[in-house]
Amino acid sequence: MAWLFGLSFLLFVGSLIAMPLLVARIRADYFLTSDPRTDSWLGRHPAARVTARVIKNSLGVVLFLAGLAMMVLPGQGILTVLVALSLLEFPGKRALELRLIRQPSINRSINWMRKKSGRSPLIVPEH
Repeated sequence: MAWLFGLSFLLFVGSLIAMPLLVARIRADYFLTSDPRTDSWLGRHPAARVTARVIKNSLGVVLFLAGLAMMVLPGQGILTVLVALSLLEFPGKRALELRLIRQPSINRSINWMRKKSGRSPLIVPEH
């Protein structure tokens, strides 16, 4: 029981620290474009691109599992899942992200975090 409490506390504190940082890093026009940025350093060398994709997807899986755990444990579960989905690569990703970000409560929460970080709100296209 103590181990479960420790894990719950760690996820809670970690989400409070990591989520605002990750949400602030999302480009404001992320939901308007479907192609990755072509000026990224990842497009320059195949080894860097593969390494970055593996790290990004691994972090996405960890955050997704943590977000699912936070649905029943203390923490920002839905926001953590949304950030995890933005990191993962899978078919249907864009439609799922748009469905989530169009939820008024999620959109408000994300834009509130971005405002606190001095970033502009996310631009979300209409249906």
